[in-house]
Amino acid sequence: METRNAARPAARGAAPLPPRRKKSKRRKINWLGRFMLSFFFASLLFGAWFFLTPSGTGFRYMMADTLITTQHRHWAKYLIGQEGLERQVASYTKQFDEMSDLKSTLPVFVPTPVELEQQDKPIFDIEPIEGPKFKGYLVKVYDPKKIRLAVPEKIGKGEKVSSMVKRTGAALGINAGGFVDPEWKGNGFQPTGIVISGGKIFYNDGAMNTPTSIVGIDKNGRMIAGNHKPSDMLAMGVQEAVTFKPQFIVDGKGLIKNQASGWGIAPRTCMAQTADGTILFAIIDGRQTHSIGATLYDVQQIFLEHGAVIAANLDGGSSTVLVKEDEIINKPASPYGERYLPTAFLVFDHPEKAQIRNVWEGLDISKIDPSKW
Repeated sequence: METRNAARPAARGAAPLPPRRKKSKRRKINWLGRFMLSFFFASLLFGAWFFLTPSGTGFRYMMADTLITTQHRHWAKYLIGQEGLERQVASYTKQFDEMSDLKSTLPVFVPTPVELEQQDKPIFDIEPIEGPKFKGYLVKVYDPKKIRLAVPEKIGKGEKVSSMVKRTGAALGINAGGFVDPEWKGNGFQPTGIVISGGKIFYNDGAMNTPTSIVGIDKNGRMIAGNHKPSDMLAMGVQEAVTFKPQFIVDGKGLIKNQASGWGIAPRTCMAQTADGTILFAIIDGRQTHSIGATLYDVQQIFLEHGAVIAANLDGGSSTVLVKEDEIINKPASPYGERYLPTAFLVFDHPEKAQIRNVWEGLDISKIDPSKW
């Protein structure tokens, strides 16, 4: 009798799953199980590092500081708690105030027009700068007296820096001071603190004897930063100034100790001066794939490498912009392009010919609606 090794044929109508397909399905289930288990343990390890170790805590606070500099400040509470958020903001406020109270004592030797002509230097130079996580530009203005502070042309609305440059015939434009910005939707017309242009106070929301933190240039071309009374500013001959902080280099020494104290990663605009009178502007892109942003410590190190003896922060974030004639050189962080701003530092070949009118003259600043376009 013939022996058959093959299995009996399946009954008519039956369609059993091939053994190979069953094994494939089991492999997928096993792989998925292993993946979920690995993900679970990886999450536990990351959580333990993120919340329980010094390095993880440092990274968490860096992320919180970065959020604090954006319109989503409240999100930082999910990283460090509401109390932690309030404590961090209070800490920076105190730290910045203390830094702004320091006075610069080192002399700055601003060259005369004849000396500048003998040096055969251009009005300004622009060079790229970058770090591990950021890209931007360093502007060198060799004659600080070529800089004027511009303000918007029309009442009730800020103006783009590119528009200010084109309207006034400037060679270069950089965003300057901050402004009242309700729900981060402000019209850019109402500055914070004080605005001085051409040696005259254009705007002041405080008393003449109440100190405010400024960034500016006096009649001798020397950079002025830190806390000063408006009455003292006039006596000092301050020509161009806006309110912003902190001052972070004084007498050639950096005041920011490390990256953890650098107020998060963000787009930055900062100003400095070297001992030979050259004004430096750092314009750093941020919140983009090509450049995440920089801390104030990053900018401080760049300025120190270029010989800065004094430096201070200007408005950054989505306001950060560098304009050369009719071209925006950097890439502003806002998806909508340039913001409408109340002030900009402009560089002129002939600043004495610049027509800059006080747009706030005669206005009751208490009645300005900063949210109305």
